[in-house]
Amino acid sequence: MSPQHTEFVQRNEPYVANFGDKEWNKNWTFELHAWTPDLTYLGIKEGDAHVIRNAGGVSKDEIRSIILSQRLLGTREIAVFHHTDCGMLAFTSDYGMQTWLHVLTPSTFLEFKNLEESVKEDVAWLKNEPLVLPETTVTGWIYDVKSGKVSQVV
Repeated sequence: MSPQHTEFVQRNEPYVANFGDKEWNKNWTFELHAWTPDLTYLGIKEGDAHVIRNAGGVSKDEIRSIILSQRLLGTREIAVFHHTDCGMLAFTSDYGMQTWLHVLTPSTFLEFKNLEESVKEDVAWLKNEPLVLPETTVTGWIYDVKSGKVSQVV
C-alpha cells in the first residue's frame, strides 16, 4: 500500500468511529460541479441526498445517473448547482480538440459563457427531458465560492 493509501485509511478511522446509523433519504438529487464542497453549506448531512458531481455541473452529462436515481432510489426533486469562477466559463470545445483531444473523435465539452444562463438551460433541459419523471421538481442554484452564499436562479 502506498503512503497515500495508508493515509486514506488513517483519515477514515475517525469518520468510521462517528458514522452511526444513517437513514438514506432518497427524495433529493443534487447535481453539483465536481469542485463544490460537501452539502454542509446547505445544512444537508450525509445520507440526506443523492449527490451527482461532474465538471461544470452540466445536467446532460449525468442523465444516466439521474434516471437511475429516480427509478432505483425514488428521487423526485433535483437541485442543479453551479458555482462562480467556474473554469468552464473560459473553456471551449475547440480549444480542447486543438490542444489535447485531437486524437479522439470530435466531441463537445458542454462549455458555457454565462453562469446564470447555464443554470437556466440545465433546469429547462431536465424539465423537458422525457427520461426525467414528469412529477420531478427541478430548481437551479449558484454557489459563490468566495462567500459560500447560494442563490436560487430558477
